Amino acid sequence: MTSNTKGSRSPKRSRSTNRSKPDPARERRIEDEIIVDAYGPDEQAMGWYYYLEMTLAFPFTARCVKLREVSPLEVGDEVEVIGMPKEVECGAEMFVKIRWGKRGLAVPLIQLQPHPRKSNTATRQAVADWHYWVGMGHQFC
Repeated sequence: MTSNTKGSRSPKRSRSTNRSKPDPARERRIEDEIIVDAYGPDEQAMGWYYYLEMTLAFPFTARCVKLREVSPLEVGDEVEVIGMPKEVECGAEMFVKIRWGKRGLAVPLIQLQPHPRKSNTATRQAVADWHYWVGMGHQFC
């Protein structure tokens, strides 16, 4: 089911045709550990937020792999990911905070790929889970 009505746990899917190949083990982990008991977009967003906050080992180095209009990063840029922004910033998609000037900057997580030698396994898996979920066409609203 892909409905997002009250009482439905299934996330809404976008109409994007750029979908990943289904991965049953990853799907099960996402359902059982990340969006378990989430009955709407707000609860799904918070499930993802807290999963990432608890799983990502900050700081870690990542490379920009995708352009986004809301971000100054260019493909190939290497950045230091230093944490999660405030919850309110992650209501529609997941952002992470990077070292940028004095305050840092929140950028979309979908833009970043953790460096294989400058991040741990759990961090790489959590980011891959988010990339997979988005790649399957899921969204919060």
